Amino acid sequence: MNLVRSILFALFFYPGTAVAVLLAFPAALVSEGAVWFVTRSWARYHRWCAAIILGVRIRIEGVKPQAPAIVAIKHQSMFETIEMILVLDDPAVVMKRELADIPFWGWVARRYGIIPVDRSGGAAALRRMLKAAHAAREEGRSIAIFPEGTRVAPGEQPPLQPGFSGLYKLLGLPVVPLALDSGRLWPRRSFVKRPGIVTMRFGAPLPPGLPRGEMEAAVHQAINVLDSKGPGADEA
Repeated sequence: MNLVRSILFALFFYPGTAVAVLLAFPAALVSEGAVWFVTRSWARYHRWCAAIILGVRIRIEGVKPQAPAIVAIKHQSMFETIEMILVLDDPAVVMKRELADIPFWGWVARRYGIIPVDRSGGAAALRRMLKAAHAAREEGRSIAIFPEGTRVAPGEQPPLQPGFSGLYKLLGLPVVPLALDSGRLWPRRSFVKRPGIVTMRFGAPLPPGLPRGEMEAAVHQAINVLDSKGPGADEA
C-alpha cells in the first residue's frame, strides 16, 4: 500500500511542480511578491499531496520566531525543504551556489530571495552571501539554514558546518533550532514513503553574541532532540 501511495504522490506532485516552475518564470518578471505567491501555492500543493495521498501530516511544537531569526533546521528528507516555506512564512533559504547558478531556475530562486553559499569562493563569495542575508533581514524575513549541510538518516548527528557560525556572528540575529523526525516516514534514499506524523519542534531562541562553541553545542543538541534510530512511525 505504501508503494501505491508513493507512486500516486509522484504522479500528482511532480507534474504539479513542473506547472509551478513554468508559472514562476513570468511571476519573476512581475515582482518578488509574485514569486512568493507561486512558491507558497506550490508548497501548499505539496502539503496537500503529502497529507491526502501519502498520509503524512505535521505537528508543530514550541514557538516559531515572530521576528527575523536564523532558523537552524535538522535535515532528514526533502519534506522539510518545502514544508518550511509555509511553517516559517516565506523565509530566505541558504542553499548551495551551484543550485542558484542553474540557468533560468537560479534566476527565479534569487528573485525569491535565496542566499547562495559557496564554501570554496573565498571573501568575495562571503560578501555576496552576507549581502543577500542582510537584504532578507531588512525585509523582515527569517533565514532558514540546514547547518548539517546535507540530509542525514535518523540516528545520524554530524557536526555543524563552519559557515553556519560565521553567518550567526556577522548577522547579529538570534538562532532558533528546529528539530524534526521526517526521516522515519520519508527516507532520504527510498522512493517509498510511509504515513504518519512528522513532528517539528522549535527550541528556545539563542541570543546573538554567544561564543561559537557554546552556540553550536546548544544548536546541535536542540536539533537532535527528536532523533531516533528506530524506524517506527506515528499513526496519522
